[in-house]
Amino acid sequence: MVLYWVAFLAIVTLLYVLLDGFDLGVGILSAGARSDANRNAMMNAIAPVWDGNETWLVATGVVLWGAFPIVYATLLSAFYLPLLFMLAGLILRGVAFEFRHRTDRCRWLWDASFGLGSLVAAFMQGVTVGALVEGLPIANGRYSGGEFGWLSTFSILCGIGLCVGYCLLGASWLVRTCDGEVRDLARRLIPRLAIGLFVFLLTVFAFALLKDLRIMDRWVERPYLLVFPAVGAVAAVRLATGILSRSDRIPFPMVALIFAAAFATLAISFWPYMIPFSITIDAAAAPHSSLSFMFWGVGLFIFPLTLVHTAINYSVFKRVPPPPEPQRDKQRASLWS
Repeated sequence: MVLYWVAFLAIVTLLYVLLDGFDLGVGILSAGARSDANRNAMMNAIAPVWDGNETWLVATGVVLWGAFPIVYATLLSAFYLPLLFMLAGLILRGVAFEFRHRTDRCRWLWDASFGLGSLVAAFMQGVTVGALVEGLPIANGRYSGGEFGWLSTFSILCGIGLCVGYCLLGASWLVRTCDGEVRDLARRLIPRLAIGLFVFLLTVFAFALLKDLRIMDRWVERPYLLVFPAVGAVAAVRLATGILSRSDRIPFPMVALIFAAAFATLAISFWPYMIPFSITIDAAAAPHSSLSFMFWGVGLFIFPLTLVHTAINYSVFKRVPPPPEPQRDKQRASLWS
């Protein structure tokens, strides 16, 4: 049961990173759109799926709370401020997404709020991952780092890097689902964002070597971990060929594969710790009776049904038609003509 819930947690976390990652990336990119028509097309590209993508964040929290309560309590103690900012960003982008369609005069405010909320949520997720990789101060099984124990140069660097990565996912999604000017803009952004992500990965690796982070020792102890960076490298080469051939289908799955390879590398580097390198999986797991009780509800019914619903949703909305031109843009065009 413990291994089942570890695998369950890994799957739902990866699903959240990939699915909500691209719509957070689209949200960040939408802040730089040059016209309402382009921004509307970006919004329409994620409109059928963006709120459903956040289901996997809820699932991650539920599994931590029910299956690994010690980890849940420790992470909340360590990351109160980042989590509050992340949730505030997600709430802000949700409100902005609904309100921007109901106003003309203040639409700029809600457009900016959607981009800002997406940026804050993505940045705080990256900061959290960076702090975990660097290592949290744990004493006697409790977090002992204070309110800002998670804040460091490395965690900030990871926050910026995840924003770049999410933007790359978002641009790849726009190429896959949009037409016209938005698709052309996304095509131009993908090479720049891919180079930015590559530079970030090199910088993080160099930083980890200079600081002699403990996670680097795991690579020496477990050479098989190099398989996952190798998979990511192959995906990066395939991404480059897709960019050169101007393919609309290749970028998104290849960027998703790069993310999955990075996630698998971190996950196995942490094994057998839930919070590296302080709390092990066995020490963090709830009693067997609790894990079994959760299995019959969440594990056996809710999770498969949610997967089926998500798959159907994405199959129905494979490609989004271009939105009608806003009325006010038509009025401006008629004035100029």
